[in-house]
Amino acid sequence: RERARQGSRVRPGHRQTVAMPDQAELTIQGWGPAPAEGQDLPAAARRHLTRELGWTPRDTPAVPVEQIRLRPSRLHPDVVTRLVSVVGEDGVRTDRESRLRHAGGKSYLDLLRRREGDASEAPDGVVAPGSTEETAALLEACSDAGVVVVPFGGGTSVVGGLTGGDPADRPCITVDLRRMATVRAVDVASSLVTVGPGMRGPALEEELGRQGLTLGHLPQSWEFATLGGYAATRSAGQASTGVGRFDDLVAGLTLATPSGVLELGSPPATAAGPDLLGLALGSEGTLGVITELRLRVRPRPATSSYEGWSFRSWAAGLAALQQLARHDLLPDVVRLSDADETRASLLMAAGAGARALRGTLRTRRHGEGCLLVLGWEGLPTIVQARTRAAASVLRDGGAIRLGRRVGESWRRHRFAGPYLRDRLMDRGLMVETLETAATWSALPTVYDAVRGALRQALTRGGRRPLVLSHVSHGYPTGASLYVTVLADRDDDLPLQQWLGAK
Repeated sequence: RERARQGSRVRPGHRQTVAMPDQAELTIQGWGPAPAEGQDLPAAARRHLTRELGWTPRDTPAVPVEQIRLRPSRLHPDVVTRLVSVVGEDGVRTDRESRLRHAGGKSYLDLLRRREGDASEAPDGVVAPGSTEETAALLEACSDAGVVVVPFGGGTSVVGGLTGGDPADRPCITVDLRRMATVRAVDVASSLVTVGPGMRGPALEEELGRQGLTLGHLPQSWEFATLGGYAATRSAGQASTGVGRFDDLVAGLTLATPSGVLELGSPPATAAGPDLLGLALGSEGTLGVITELRLRVRPRPATSSYEGWSFRSWAAGLAALQQLARHDLLPDVVRLSDADETRASLLMAAGAGARALRGTLRTRRHGEGCLLVLGWEGLPTIVQARTRAAASVLRDGGAIRLGRRVGESWRRHRFAGPYLRDRLMDRGLMVETLETAATWSALPTVYDAVRGALRQALTRGGRRPLVLSHVSHGYPTGASLYVTVLADRDDDLPLQQWLGAK
């Protein structure tokens, strides 16, 4: 830690406190506390979904929170006493509300269980340590007592990592890291910041912005997810094509384990191995609890440019992105939607501008085309040069430029998806996503195979799913494929419906 503080504008030994929004901002049975403005489905979108899915809109509200089933805490009073001795009385909670707010993540399956009143996998207690030392002592105590530990950051996990179930039916606690939400050191000369794992993205960007810096990592869960969660899951943000995934931004971290504390990381470069930092990143709490992060930051972009393009076909769009990657011209943000996702996105957009865009695309014979959103950030001269070079490749690939209004509209609504999912689930729809990656040569085959498998698994009685796909991150040798699935929910066996498809 002392090495990290050298050159810092924060005094050595001083912890700068940053306001941390209460965890209650995430609702127990959904994403946000209320629908974001404009997140109700436009009439054209409702008609489209009804026609495509064979869906009959219906009210399927979540059960009242007070009716959610929750078994009594299994923590022995002696264990509670020992935990209190480690973190203090205010840091240990076994009340109903605290346990419900930590009863899993925000995947479709997580939300479906709680909406139906099932919180059987909720932890038996919630413990909030305030330091690395407290966390290590807490893990040692739980190891001695045979208590399962699940680290908890923002609660936005969609991969089942926050589930508290245990095959041996041992008691389980959640370690909530909200008390460790501080900027501990900023080394401007080295472009490094040392932070606590409980800090959220917006709070860090606000602090860094005062010194002309940015982390630039913006996943869709940015509003609520924590930096420790980013590291534990190897998070990828919207600008990871340019900035890199979160694991590319981690210079070092502190990992508390039941048998001690590990300081992982290296100087700016090293020839020594193996790299234990790479083992901790993406470990999702299986090896220990991340209690501190040393992150690479960069100057805040002087300018940004987001714009929309259109291809007549998915194949043409993929070929153009491959050319950009081959010549090292990929923008910082890349998002190529297939025809189905493009159509749905245009129908979701309300207003005269959206109607005019749909008309323009039809006139130019791109009515069934694929939308591409690109974003560049940095120094004005460099952004301008990169934009022009990419535009030349895109036009050679048959694309037409739609302008900045399309790109800025996408950026404005970037974080609206989870709120919209709540509304769709209220009306009887299954909504879930999955993601994979493939080389450029294999990507068309993976795309066709995934769509075919999902359609076959979810088509029943004349009702069929809507499978929307986009490329969300480009790499030199391939790209990420992100798939959104909508279907009329099977109200009798909703869990099995998605598990079978997955």
